[in-house]
This record gives sequence, C-alpha cells and structure tokens, in this order.
Amino acid sequence: MLRRSTLAATRGMRALAIANAAGAALSVASAVAGLLSPELALPGTAEQAGPLAELYVQAYVARALPLGAALLHQLLVSRTGRGLAPLLLVAGVVQAGDAAIGLAAHNPGMAAGGTVLAVLHLGLAARLARTEDHPAAGRTADSVAA
Repeated sequence: MLRRSTLAATRGMRALAIANAAGAALSVASAVAGLLSPELALPGTAEQAGPLAELYVQAYVARALPLGAALLHQLLVSRTGRGLAPLLLVAGVVQAGDAAIGLAAHNPGMAAGGTVLAVLHLGLAARLARTEDHPAAGRTADSVAA
C-alpha cells in the first residue's frame, strides 16, 4: 500500500512533468513564431528584421525545435524515462542562457520566459536526481510520464 507522502510525491512529480511539457511546447511555439516573424526577436521596433536578426532566429530555431521535441517526447511519450534528467539539465541551462540574452537585449518576455522555464526544467531535474538516489522515497525517473 502506498503511503500518503508517496502519493503527494506522485502528484507533485506529475504536476512538474506537465508544467515542463507545457513549457517545452511554449518554447517550440515561440521558436516557430520567431521563424515566421523575426521581428518578434526585436522588441520595441516596427522595422523589418535585418539579415543578422533572421540568422539569429534561424540559429535559435535550429536548437529550440529538436531540444523541445526531445523533451516533449521524454515527458509525454517515453515510458522508460531514460535520459530525462540530463535532458532537463541541458534544457534548463539553455533556458537560463535565453533569459540572460533576454536581459541583455531588453526583451522582458524572453527574460521572464527563460527564467521560468529554467527553474521548471532544473527543478524537475533536481527532483528526479533525489528520487533516483532514494527510490524507496517516491517515484523514479522511469515512471514520471506514467
């Protein structure tokens, strides 16, 4: 029989997994929106994005789409959960970098979004690391998406 604390941990893990999946989907959608309209990367200007801005957006999309797709697959489709914690760590560091770029570019949406997603991804990675170290205390990474 499952103890009450294990049930709470299960609900917490599911909530974190869902929040991370929503964040990954939002990141992918933002990348696609930026690809369709590169001006979105340039806040406060009505000018058309120049070639360098378009290059930046294309480079961003080349990273964001596969990373977001891999994260969504691990969170929603994969039943093994293998590789989820390292992938979350990478995604969290990438989002922290995006937040720093947003701050430097005076883009509050990018700064806030990157910060929130970095906290979500790194938070779930840390929680998975704790449950893997103490499997008797709750769920393991193998059953997050279940």
